[in-house]
Amino acid sequence: MIKNLLRGFSALSLALVPLLSAPAAQAAPTAEVTTLADAVGLVQTTEENRTGYTRSSFKHWNSGDNASDGCNTRNEVLLAEAVVAPTVGAGCKLTGGTWVSYYDGQEVTNAGSLDIDHMVPLAEAWNSGASAWAPARREAYANDQAADISLVAVTARTNRSKSDQDPADWMPPSPDAECRYVGEWVSTKLRWQLTADDRELKALKVYADGPCENTVVRYTPAA
Repeated sequence: MIKNLLRGFSALSLALVPLLSAPAAQAAPTAEVTTLADAVGLVQTTEENRTGYTRSSFKHWNSGDNASDGCNTRNEVLLAEAVVAPTVGAGCKLTGGTWVSYYDGQEVTNAGSLDIDHMVPLAEAWNSGASAWAPARREAYANDQAADISLVAVTARTNRSKSDQDPADWMPPSPDAECRYVGEWVSTKLRWQLTADDRELKALKVYADGPCENTVVRYTPAA
């Protein structure tokens, strides 16, 4: 009888070992919500350095969030942002559909007329800390769909006008877009722990302390 009880206790102890020794699940990053002024204050300031930058340092577009849908990141963003859904053909060819480019308020009905803009351009990200990242993290940044502000479908004209400039040198042509743009710029910088130079930070503070003082910034730190 005692031997049976001991044998049962031993078996129970062994069964509990995996439960007791299993590592705790890692908590998901917590979303942060703050005012634009406070968010700007969280951005670290450093001098920019573009040494060694090439666009190919950031692999894009990759197979996107859903590797089985046949669409790359560019087309997945187009599908997510369409106000009227396009038809998806073989090879993820998009026909029809309607989009609104918030930089200039233009309605677009041809996907080919749109660029997918990196809210903080790749060259600016490189200057601001991404030069020290591993290639896999740069690829994650260049294809980031986990935050819906990181990549945005806009008219090719406005994207190419922006190029790799920060808010000290370029803002969307639509005045209605300015506060949203500044908020999303700062959110992206905080999400990826990117820095700002003095001119950029000064420009952001002008908006945060003036016309965009009521803008709310939401961001989740990138894994």
